[in-house]
Amino acid sequence: MDNSLRKLFLALFLLIFSLVAGTFGFHLIEDYNLLNAFYMAVITMSTVGFTEVHELSDKGRLFTAFYIIMNLGIFAYAVSVLTSFIFEGKLKSIYKNYMTDLKINKLNNHVIVCGYGRNGKEACEELSRSDKQFVVVEKNQDVLKELKEGSDFHILIGNATSDNTLKAVGIDRAEVIIVTTPSDADNVFITLTAREMKPDIKIIARASKKESERKLYRAGANNVILPDHLGGMFMAQMVTKPVVIEFLNLMTGFSGQHYHLEQLRHEDLKPIFQNKTLKELQIHKKTGGTVIGVKDDLKGLIPSPDAETLIGPKDTIVVLGGEDHIKQLKLHFFK
Repeated sequence: MDNSLRKLFLALFLLIFSLVAGTFGFHLIEDYNLLNAFYMAVITMSTVGFTEVHELSDKGRLFTAFYIIMNLGIFAYAVSVLTSFIFEGKLKSIYKNYMTDLKINKLNNHVIVCGYGRNGKEACEELSRSDKQFVVVEKNQDVLKELKEGSDFHILIGNATSDNTLKAVGIDRAEVIIVTTPSDADNVFITLTAREMKPDIKIIARASKKESERKLYRAGANNVILPDHLGGMFMAQMVTKPVVIEFLNLMTGFSGQHYHLEQLRHEDLKPIFQNKTLKELQIHKKTGGTVIGVKDDLKGLIPSPDAETLIGPKDTIVVLGGEDHIKQLKLHFFK
């Protein structure tokens, strides 16, 4: 539970407890009926100074004195908590977190992104472009301020190394977890925890140092990415293989043009297109996209497959095309 919410519940509990204690105190000591006792408790704890129901006895005055002293602290605490909720926007924040929790609880086969730094942000943008459901876990609230209000992102402020945090983002229902925090030690710990909590989840982890790569694989990561290593290699190949890099830029959008790689699994195909060869599917003719590879269930990845390649169960077609080509592909071939 949010710490601010705990403070609010504590303030409300103390007020109710004080009111009940005062009501029964005046009822027992002064023999007031419950209505009059409740009235006395309210005017005493609020210190408004209205007229007493009747003159108090010595015991009643002593009880009232201690009751006022006790309520000075309780009332001051309650007012400070309620004021912070009203004027600092905490009530709005709690409501927003509550609505986020409701949305997260409805997610299934989603992606969990741990850390919204440079790599996490890029991962989220790509997932968003692909219409993939995902939730972000980030412990630094300042990092999340750059996200626009009303964003489609599901965000949970918390520490991804905590079991409770991973449970809150539905790791038991998630398909993939992307671990992109800046700390390799945290990434190893998150990977270990995620693998233990859901043995069949796919884990993609970031490593800053080469020696951390082996540790992450041992911890249970399916794939480990070293952004700094890849970035340096990419820059070098802009010198040694500029045309290849220009082609890759088409798929990343860095060139200003928008070409994409799309995968078309056998189970995604409409029934009339299942168990057919690439020649029979005629993907390029119908969509304008180009088949550049096939992931065969038995043979593995096949680059530049020939036209007689059969697309059977558990096989996947890799298609390269522009935005219009991919739209036609989804419209024509996907279920």
